[in-house]
Amino acid sequence: MPITVGSVVEGRVTGVSKFGAFVELPDGRVGLVHISEVAEAFVRDISEYLSEGDTVRVKVLDMTETGKIGLSLKQAAQPPQYRDPVYSTEGNFEDKLVRFMKESNEKLVSLKKHQDNRRGR
Repeated sequence: MPITVGSVVEGRVTGVSKFGAFVELPDGRVGLVHISEVAEAFVRDISEYLSEGDTVRVKVLDMTETGKIGLSLKQAAQPPQYRDPVYSTEGNFEDKLVRFMKESNEKLVSLKKHQDNRRGR
């Protein structure tokens, strides 16, 4: 399978530096995951996230004519799957509405208690 910009592939970390990590791709070429593309949070020390020999999923961001390959870990990550019962496809509309109203009332009661406690009531 040819590696193109936008594809997500697995690779092996071959080296870690203060500015990023080098990842060997399945076709034998090596690309760089810049420290800004490791995680959504600020990364001070990349070695807290990656070490040599780790297998990682990366997304190919760019490929230059000189052979440099830019990679991203955070863009290759799967988005979290939320299981909110209100928005699930299970059940009919009335069931969803009942769950929504119940959760809303619980949240309002909790909020009112919190506000009353802050006011000294």
